[in-house]
Amino acid sequence: MADDDDVRRLALALPHVVEIDSDGFDFRVAGKGFVWSYPERRPGKPRVIRTDIAVLYVGDEAEKQALLLGEPERFFTTPAYDGMPLVMLWLEKVDLDRLEELITDAWHMRTPDTLVGDLDAAADSPTPGPG
Repeated sequence: MADDDDVRRLALALPHVVEIDSDGFDFRVAGKGFVWSYPERRPGKPRVIRTDIAVLYVGDEAEKQALLLGEPERFFTTPAYDGMPLVMLWLEKVDLDRLEELITDAWHMRTPDTLVGDLDAAADSPTPGPG
C-alpha cells in the first residue's frame, strides 16, 4: 500500500524533477507533468485535491486502455480525461515496486531524450559510503 509520501519520494529520486507548489503533489520534468494529485471536480462544488489518487501520464490511448482493462481495481478515468493519455491510480491499492515502475515510466515518457540517460548514469554511479 502506497501513499502521497511514497509518490513524493519516488518522483524526487528521478533526475531533473521539479515539484510544483500545490495543495497536493505535482511533479514535472522539463516543464511537463508526469504525476500529480487528482483534482476531483464535482458539479456545483469546489475542486478537491485528492492526495490518495495519483494522475499518471501513460503515453498513449493504448497504454491507458491496457491499464484500465487489465487492472480495473487500481486504475480509473473520468470523462474530463477522455482523449488524454492519463489515468488515475488509487494509491492504497498499489505496492511500492509497482508505484515506482509507474512513476519511472511516466517520467521516461515526458523526459526529453537528451536527459533520459541521466537516470542510467545516476543508477550506475557508486553510492558514497560512510566517511
